[in-house]
Amino acid sequence: MAATVQRGVGTHYQIIGHKLYRERNCMFPARCSGVEHFILEVIDRLPDLEMVVNVRDYPQIPSWVKPTLPVFSFSKTADYQDIMYPAWTFWEGGPAVWPIYPTGLGRWDLMRDDLKKTSAERDPLILLSREAPELVDAEYTKNQAWKSERDTLGRPPAKEIPLVDHCKYKYLFNFRGVAASFRFKHLFLCGALVFHVGDEWQEFFYPQLRPWVHYIPVQQDLSDVRELLQFVKENDDIAQEIASRGKEFILEHLRMKDVSCYWERLLTDFSSLLTYKPKLNRNYNQIVHRAGRTEL
Repeated sequence: MAATVQRGVGTHYQIIGHKLYRERNCMFPARCSGVEHFILEVIDRLPDLEMVVNVRDYPQIPSWVKPTLPVFSFSKTADYQDIMYPAWTFWEGGPAVWPIYPTGLGRWDLMRDDLKKTSAERDPLILLSREAPELVDAEYTKNQAWKSERDTLGRPPAKEIPLVDHCKYKYLFNFRGVAASFRFKHLFLCGALVFHVGDEWQEFFYPQLRPWVHYIPVQQDLSDVRELLQFVKENDDIAQEIASRGKEFILEHLRMKDVSCYWERLLTDFSSLLTYKPKLNRNYNQIVHRAGRTEL
């Protein structure tokens, strides 16, 4: 563990005597806070342990690194050895979308209730929308990296749309961002049919979702998208069954108590792999519960 801490690939945490301690610096405080919320939820049932939690967007330990270094990351591909954990965004620290979500998407449980009622991979869908607007409605919005209309394929960026307004559409597309998309789980709540583009990037719950059972898989280059859209239009009963199963899965298996349970099992199992008893670093700060976040 000392080698992992020294590499600076994440934030070092210690759980000693059912109390949570952390090194003083965290690259993204809101993200650390989102992680800490769930650890503190279950800390009375956790043994002593220590771990390094990466709150960057990208995983840190490529598969060729030897010996394997134990680092927790929210998302990864098969090319990385990181241990996946439920992202901080279930509580706070999610991506800000100005002006509709200036402080992030908000708590997952509150967004669930509300919704019940960036890469070039998106380019082919935007271009298809312009060629066949009766088939697809897709345009780029402005993100932090936007500099000119060259970044939005020669047209002004579209206006941002709140997630609740996504529910007006029958079909919704999910693309990765820098890593896995925080938006993926939200799309199912609309009851729309979700088209998931590419399968390289994973989060902890993705393996339980099944293509053609909970969502429609799409090739990363979108070479099959026109054919898939035509299929679901001609087979609406199948499309609706897939959409219903996707929504049901998220509502029944991705509740806040499920996220807390996953954290407890994850850290308990991880602690069993430690071959030593961690000793408290006296320079670390104790982390305690803060007031709950309620805003959307």
